[in-house]
Amino acid sequence: MTPFTRRAPRRHALAISIPLALAAIALPLQAAAQQSTTTLDRITVTGSNIPRTDTETASPVQVISREQIDRTGKTTVGEYLQSLAIDGAGSVPKSFGNGFAGGGAAISLRGLGAGSTLVLLNGRRMAPFGLADDGQKVFTDLSTIPLDAVERIEVLKDGASSVYGSDAIAGVVNVILRTDFTGAVATVSYGWSGDGGGDQPKASLTAGTGSLTEDGYNAFFSIEAAKTDAIRLYDRRDRDWIGTGDIRRWGYGIGGNLPGRITGGGSNAGASPSGAIQNPITGRFESLPGCAGLSDVTPQDPAGGCLWDVARFRDLSPEEKYVNFFSRAAFAVGDSSELYMELGIANKQTVFQNTPSSASGAWGYPGGPVNATDPGPGAVVLGPDHPDNPYPGTANRLRYAAFDVGPRTTYNDSRFMRLLLGFKGTAGAWDYDVGYLHSGTDLTNERTGFLRYSHVKTVLEDPNSPVGWWRIGDDAGRNTKALYDYISPRIRATGRTRLDIIDAKATRSLADLAGGPLGLAVGAEYRRQSVLLTPQTYTDIGDIIGLGYSAYGGVEKVSSAYVELQAPVHETLELTGALRVDKYDGGETSTTPKVGVKWSPADWIALRGTYAEGFRAPNPAEAGTGGLAAFSTAVDPVRCAAPGHEEQDCQSQSIALITSPNPDLRPEESKSTTLGLVLSPWTGGSLALDAFRIKRTDEIFGGSADAAIAAGGANVIRGTNVIPGTPGSGSILAVLVGYENASSTTVEGFDVDLEQRIELGDAGRLRLDLQLTHISKFERVDVDGSVYEFAGTHGNCDVTNCIGTPKNKANFGATWEMDQFAISSVVNWRDSISNFAYEDSGCANTFANGDDAPGGCKLASFYTIDLSARWMPTEHWEVFGSVANLTDRVAPLDPLTYGAINYNPMDFSGAIGRYFTVGAKFKFN
Repeated sequence: MTPFTRRAPRRHALAISIPLALAAIALPLQAAAQQSTTTLDRITVTGSNIPRTDTETASPVQVISREQIDRTGKTTVGEYLQSLAIDGAGSVPKSFGNGFAGGGAAISLRGLGAGSTLVLLNGRRMAPFGLADDGQKVFTDLSTIPLDAVERIEVLKDGASSVYGSDAIAGVVNVILRTDFTGAVATVSYGWSGDGGGDQPKASLTAGTGSLTEDGYNAFFSIEAAKTDAIRLYDRRDRDWIGTGDIRRWGYGIGGNLPGRITGGGSNAGASPSGAIQNPITGRFESLPGCAGLSDVTPQDPAGGCLWDVARFRDLSPEEKYVNFFSRAAFAVGDSSELYMELGIANKQTVFQNTPSSASGAWGYPGGPVNATDPGPGAVVLGPDHPDNPYPGTANRLRYAAFDVGPRTTYNDSRFMRLLLGFKGTAGAWDYDVGYLHSGTDLTNERTGFLRYSHVKTVLEDPNSPVGWWRIGDDAGRNTKALYDYISPRIRATGRTRLDIIDAKATRSLADLAGGPLGLAVGAEYRRQSVLLTPQTYTDIGDIIGLGYSAYGGVEKVSSAYVELQAPVHETLELTGALRVDKYDGGETSTTPKVGVKWSPADWIALRGTYAEGFRAPNPAEAGTGGLAAFSTAVDPVRCAAPGHEEQDCQSQSIALITSPNPDLRPEESKSTTLGLVLSPWTGGSLALDAFRIKRTDEIFGGSADAAIAAGGANVIRGTNVIPGTPGSGSILAVLVGYENASSTTVEGFDVDLEQRIELGDAGRLRLDLQLTHISKFERVDVDGSVYEFAGTHGNCDVTNCIGTPKNKANFGATWEMDQFAISSVVNWRDSISNFAYEDSGCANTFANGDDAPGGCKLASFYTIDLSARWMPTEHWEVFGSVANLTDRVAPLDPLTYGAINYNPMDFSGAIGRYFTVGAKFKFN
């Protein structure tokens, strides 16, 4: 990373950024000017931010050292970043393997989404992941970054960086890798779960040679490889509600994670392993025989259905294998210039297992909804001649969970590369850096266990089927491999992204001010990004049962220029300003300013504030070609209000949501402000308090399912199982919407960042730190004027996982070091949340007796403690170990989230249980 100058308070020094630093005016700047105002000392920012009053500038930046990462025991960059207090709703965890972006990992700053969080590697962008989150949000995959090569991570907490890109509405995460290295370090480790599964052997090697100052060059590489076994939900069946879909023992009724129920007095039935068929005489559904041999759920459905547990098949955490490689070489050119190159390559393979497919259902594709459930030519039926039909001579509607086909399994193979060529140095009064970056991702997404709709109808209805009858339930053992190959082919989608950037940046001092030299930075950039996702096989014609459609393609070309000034107008007062212009080829031109001020009336105190604007153009998934047909959840107000409705009619149900691109979308825009106080009146410590407000307008969303349902009409497709006496009350099968500039969101709150170092004399050193984020307001205003407040609730469930928006999240760390030993602990805590979809919306879940659930409609707060230790008997080797979730706390039961079964993805460590890691590190000269 390119060094830059920084100004120490109370000194005549130049404080000026250069663009390879993270949001230059937002980074710690501290250095003395050299003999003239046009020649600067250049230093690299370290991971330490103590004392804060010497390093903090107008913008709040969280600097995370390598030691802080190591003490948590986290094995990937993504896992670590998602544990931070600033991460919120919309992040993409690896455990969400059945989502649209399964296999990727992303962070969502302030809960504003992965697509509004700019992730950089050494100050420059990376090509996005091959799959868009929710089929819409293009993001950077954190799992391609080698953890062992990370030097530090810097998180810019105010949005809309005018240096790195106006689309950084929620903020910037800059992962900074080593810039030089000599010698060699080899690390091996092994991790395992106390409750079984998740074994992870891991090895890494970093080696380098040469000194840029003495030899004229330095070259090094870092490679890491790991394999992690899957953790099955069923492996946690003794861990309270974590390993089961049956939560009746905790007071709930039969829910969606216990399918196979017969409801409405037989008017409807869920898919079950024995199968349920509609009696042609009574018109009611009844189970076929064989449930006792296929399901271990007890007690069974009192209405006669065959209940089964989704936890029997689904993964808690996927199997994954990855190799990450990073290398850098730098060569001195003359006395003041440097030629450098960075090359990164990553390959990650994940396998995620989910429940068996149903033989019927409702789903969508670009041609509209497919209704394989209700009466009509599209319904899945047992044909009149099918040998398992107990009522031969008539075609009877069928509900069947294809246990005999096996679980639905997703295989992701993602290949990433990044090449950077650059030249930097000094020419006269200018420091410059010119570079070319090429980056790309190629992804293959393959799936097994899914059913081809047209072939299922053939083998259930047609006596002349080319592979014979599909025997179901008790008789499934009579089927041939040829039949299963026919009805359940291996399907695939491919994703491809490319990013090419040419940039040039330069910095210099202009004049002496009262507080030091006036600094100037200028830069220009041309960026071309392309994305292409082909749809899963047969989903473009709606021929895969229960699988949505996602495809998009497009190219984005952006020309940018920016200028920055940093003015120490007085020894105590520093002003900063930046202006960026982004011109989108064939689209909008945005001008985004940023200004900041820092006032330090004394060495131990500083007041600071910023104002910035942001701009995000519609991406190809939103405004290009293709479309999205997915699944969402919604409460049906019609059925819930109908006389004679059942309990589940007032609970969230799965629906198909069909969303079309919109070429007329306007860009999202944002305005953000921060106001902060930094104190360091005592020895070895500092306290930073920063209030923030971000307002994002013209937000691009897939149309609201709730709004469409409330409006009714042709865009809501309902089934025929009407509640007697209430016309038009059939279950919602699909909702048709389009991407639109649907709303605005305002997020307000404050951050607390506290650090303290304590010298203990002969007893060593103690370091304490606390990071807390408080969300006081998370308000969305829809286009129709409806206002939704999500702070402290389980919403917003329109974004990935439906994890909720706690008002408070915190990380507290403590590290004690003495001689060759070090012990660290980290407490990760989140506040309780009301189990509302939004404030005052009413409880989203109830117990079987009708009471609000859980616990008075509140999901309890949760914390885990991570402990780590290391011993360095010599300078050449080190032994280390860690225990995640030391006290083995169990994640609270969460019946609303769809990102996990019965627990909130924020509490993932509480679902896994204790996780142990041991390892050793060897250093060579």
